[in-house]
Amino acid sequence: MKQFTFEAKQKQVLIGAMGLGLLCLVLSFLFEPEQIAEGGFHSRFWSNFLHNAVFFTGMAFMITFVLAAFTTAYSGWHVTFKRLWEGFSLFLVPGLIMMVILGIANYAHLNHLYHWAAEGITDPASPNYDELLAGKSGFLNNNWYLIGTLVFVGGWAFFASKFRKLSVEEDESGHEVSNFAFHRKTRFWAAVFLPIAAFTGPAMIWQWVMSVDAHWYSTLYAWYSMASWFLAACSLTIILLVYLKSKGYFEEVTKEHLHDLGKYMFAFSIFWTYCWFSQYMLIWYGNVGEETIYFRERLDNYPVLFYGNLVINFVLPFLILMRNTTKRRYGTLVFTSLLVFFGHWMDYFYMIKPGTFLTAEEALAHGAAAGEHAEHARGFVSGFTIPGLLELGIFVGFTAFFIYFVFSKLEKAALVPKNDPYLDESLHHEVQAYE
Repeated sequence: MKQFTFEAKQKQVLIGAMGLGLLCLVLSFLFEPEQIAEGGFHSRFWSNFLHNAVFFTGMAFMITFVLAAFTTAYSGWHVTFKRLWEGFSLFLVPGLIMMVILGIANYAHLNHLYHWAAEGITDPASPNYDELLAGKSGFLNNNWYLIGTLVFVGGWAFFASKFRKLSVEEDESGHEVSNFAFHRKTRFWAAVFLPIAAFTGPAMIWQWVMSVDAHWYSTLYAWYSMASWFLAACSLTIILLVYLKSKGYFEEVTKEHLHDLGKYMFAFSIFWTYCWFSQYMLIWYGNVGEETIYFRERLDNYPVLFYGNLVINFVLPFLILMRNTTKRRYGTLVFTSLLVFFGHWMDYFYMIKPGTFLTAEEALAHGAAAGEHAEHARGFVSGFTIPGLLELGIFVGFTAFFIYFVFSKLEKAALVPKNDPYLDESLHHEVQAYE
């Protein structure tokens, strides 16, 4: 059972990628699209920061949720690589910091990401008054955004740290009798976390992402977004496991484990599409103006994102992973995982960018009504219509930051939790798979 060593070369590569991402983030602050440059809102910078902060924080949240769910369900197949997932979950700490920065920026009016955060929106005497958003102001306000983020994401980070602490203590106890005692404690905290996560996760998605299009809402949005987070986390798990196995680590992780991760990726790609279609079909069929504005804006001005989203995140993974053998071939599995990981990063780009651009346009027009600018095709907008080179560089930087953080945590504990009571089940997963 080999101990992971975070090599100097790996650190150099990841730090270099983080440097590239930081440079691209700074450049996105300096190079605003000409359509909104006059406002000085730096919407490209702030929307890029929001996009990546939410995407990677959400991945950490979903893995924490999955670890809790597997623990509660007496699952043991994932134990051989749960240290990797523990590293994912602990990213909630830097995620909390990034989301708090956004909350403070809302307070200080440093950005115009959210129409509901603009000055005078809830004041009937203001020219910016919006009756609809005033009705939602009990939830859509700066206090809820910042304090909700601090409390809820801080709570998630507490549970992730608790799971990790108990896991490491269990490993270091050295007494077989105590193993189930530690596991019972973990199961207790997991059972407490699950209902909390089920309520607070959607609330944060509504606040962070759905409220970018503040006049629109969907009851399916949270499940759609959480499925996207999990697929991104699952695909990155496969990529890192295959890489680490090539370096001689995680020898206990077999094709059966990767096959199961591939099955999760296949199944949740279908579930994600089910949520996408259900949301779109019901809104299309109802054809109610305040509901259709979300899709009308994206169909008219972002057709590449709209249709590309379905192709990358459903059509290609479905066709590739449909055959059982493709989920057992490392090359095909890694290729599909790269596709899915990038595809769901694009999915969050699709969810966030159109709304933030509309908000910047409205702010520039001094309080124009929501949707007014969506009636005509606006043409190509740098950093918004599709990801530009700066957006791709920022994505590389945040991915490197995430991996660097996970590897640093991976180094601080044994790769295989030797005292986990379900380790034997995971080690013999291949035998059980055919019995």
